[in-house]
Amino acid sequence: MKSFSGKLAVVTGGGTGMGRELAKQLAAEGCHLALCDVSRENMEATRAACLGLAPAGTRVSLHDCDVSVEAQVLAFRDGVAREHAASCVHLLFNNAGIAGGGSLLLDDRAEWEKTFGVCWYGVYYTTRAFLPLLVAAPEAHLVNTSSVNGFWASLGPGVPHTAYSAAKFAVKGFSEALITDLRLNAPHVKVSVVMPGHVGTSIVSNSGSVLGRPSPKEMTAEDLRPLRERMARQGIPADAVSDDLLRAGLEQLARDFLDKAPLSAAAAATIILDGVRAERWRILVGDDAKALDQRVREEPEEAYEAAFMERLRRAGLFGGIQAFTDPVDGGGG
Repeated sequence: MKSFSGKLAVVTGGGTGMGRELAKQLAAEGCHLALCDVSRENMEATRAACLGLAPAGTRVSLHDCDVSVEAQVLAFRDGVAREHAASCVHLLFNNAGIAGGGSLLLDDRAEWEKTFGVCWYGVYYTTRAFLPLLVAAPEAHLVNTSSVNGFWASLGPGVPHTAYSAAKFAVKGFSEALITDLRLNAPHVKVSVVMPGHVGTSIVSNSGSVLGRPSPKEMTAEDLRPLRERMARQGIPADAVSDDLLRAGLEQLARDFLDKAPLSAAAAATIILDGVRAERWRILVGDDAKALDQRVREEPEEAYEAAFMERLRRAGLFGGIQAFTDPVDGGGG
């Protein structure tokens, strides 16, 4: 698929981050769009940006959908078919994701399962729902966003990261398995798995909102207790840090993850779309992702040891992971 003009693309998580930037770049080429998100306000902003770039006649529909709920995904599919009078879909970007539920032992089960539900079942449900429409197109491409945490289940030795990593491993394996399945049964439908490193997005703040966490400004002493416990386990004198300083640290973490990333969401979207045009099934996004992929392959037995993370730090890799290993960490990314 060398051109996206006149095609219909479905983008989950289209309200912010890479979803918004994918939508904008597709719209600029005259691709019709169906966006879903849990935030109508964010989607409205994405649509306005898209229509400001798109040729006349480009259609952009918005759909409220929590991709972890299959009934909502099916309603999303039906809404897309209805609003676009579509008998087929050419592109499906399973981009929606949140981070949380780091520890299977300590974290709330509902948060763990919500994170896994969005990041894995969101991909599965949406693929299931839209696959007949992809198969009905003359040519089509399924693009599933995994993560470097789909081949390295870690943010470093001091941070459990189980729900997100388990989901992203599942997305990677699912996508790779579909290469043969589609080649045998629908060879005109291609599949790619996207594995970004640290990309500047609002996943930190967005995840907290989806998971029902209070914003850092609103966190009570009880809300901050798990963070203090983690600091104590790491040998940090938690009592010496005030609640206000912890709140400020959490706010700064979210800002830094967005503003100090080595790669912008717009640049990531360009890499992804170039990969789709080239029909690459494996799309590593960012120099940090490429370097980490190489290092995990070279040292698989060492990948979860402290010395491995220290080598990453010395090499200047993974500023985002460094941020998440700091004592004020509020979750995965």
